[in-house]
Amino acid sequence: MPQIVFLPHEELCPDGAVVEANVGETVLNVALKNGINIEHACEKVCACTTCHVIVREGFDELAESDELEDDMLDKAWGLEPESRLSCQTKVPNCDLVVDIPKYTVNMVSEAN
Repeated sequence: MPQIVFLPHEELCPDGAVVEANVGETVLNVALKNGINIEHACEKVCACTTCHVIVREGFDELAESDELEDDMLDKAWGLEPESRLSCQTKVPNCDLVVDIPKYTVNMVSEAN
């Protein structure tokens, strides 16, 4: 069973986390299931960028992003070559290291 290492994030997981994931499960669902509340303003339908993450390790094993995800990512704050939307990124049969950016394009969190 693959593991996802979530790097420390000041608010969402200050100590970081190592969690198990099922192949084919989205990174966002794995995070939420493990108490890492990555914002997802569009309710996981690829209509925003609030669940933007950077896949630091394992990126090359992911399925390619589609055109809709790429278009949304163009609007993400802090975009990097290994950026993905966690609601669209399915866990491959390998471990991942994921970095949750400190900021999103939202000025105010939807959770507040």
